[in-house]
Amino acid sequence: MWVALAFMSAALLGCYDFCKKVSLKENAVIPVLFLNTLFSALIFLPFIVLSHAGEIQTPMLFVPDAGLKVHLLLVLKAVIVLSSWICGYFAMKHLPITIVSPIQATRPVMVLLGALLVFGEQLNLYQWIGVSVAIVSFLLLGKSGKREGIDFVHNRWVALVIAAAMLGAVSALYDKYLMSFLAPMLVQSWFNLYQALLMAAVMLLLWWPTRKRTTPLRWRWSIPLISLFLGVADFCYFSALAEEGALIAVVSMIRRGSVIVSFAFGAMILREKNLKSKAFDLLLILIGLFFLYLGSK
Repeated sequence: MWVALAFMSAALLGCYDFCKKVSLKENAVIPVLFLNTLFSALIFLPFIVLSHAGEIQTPMLFVPDAGLKVHLLLVLKAVIVLSSWICGYFAMKHLPITIVSPIQATRPVMVLLGALLVFGEQLNLYQWIGVSVAIVSFLLLGKSGKREGIDFVHNRWVALVIAAAMLGAVSALYDKYLMSFLAPMLVQSWFNLYQALLMAAVMLLLWWPTRKRTTPLRWRWSIPLISLFLGVADFCYFSALAEEGALIAVVSMIRRGSVIVSFAFGAMILREKNLKSKAFDLLLILIGLFFLYLGSK
């Protein structure tokens, strides 16, 4: 079941990436990210309130009470994820989605190294093949980017998306640790609330004082859709991690299959360039995901 949940999360993340790209076009990054975190918090706040009032009894939707130590752990998660998102949002604004998404799809390789070192996870032959193919696809993606004048070594936006991927890998490993003793809805609900509070502070300190001299905020209906797709995708993700026998390295690799959906949007709707070479890189990622699926059966 955890494999199916991971694939469902991947499909929804692809829609999330597309909405994010559309929302950020000629738009202010920080307030868009704040609205994303605000809508996400509003989605889950009723579950916290109703659970505390005893109105929710369904285990999958119930948000249990927690002590100060747990809440501090969730604040730390919010800081890690927000740092990744800030880097990723700026990169998404300035780079083609058909470049950003494949780079983000290599995040599980970083997760794999952490999973082997921290959790002692063991991968079988099929899973090792899948990870190896993903590494090759990243190297080839760098060549595809050069055809669009994007130097992977010296481009600051590429550096930001790589930083976002690395922080995302740290977050994934941290998720595995949290899911070992916390309920998925507890983590998802409170971490979204803390994200909104932290992002409000960031916006008031960094964007609000200079808003008249920088890119203005433009409302688009794709902005609330970011939160909706991400909320459901994360619910599937946390539920997958909470299942017995779930491997964080495999879940993360499958989750990065979102690149398939976002790549399709970039090709068909955004009409991005050099799709033939990028499509070959994407094919390698698909092959890698297929081997991971075989290894998890």
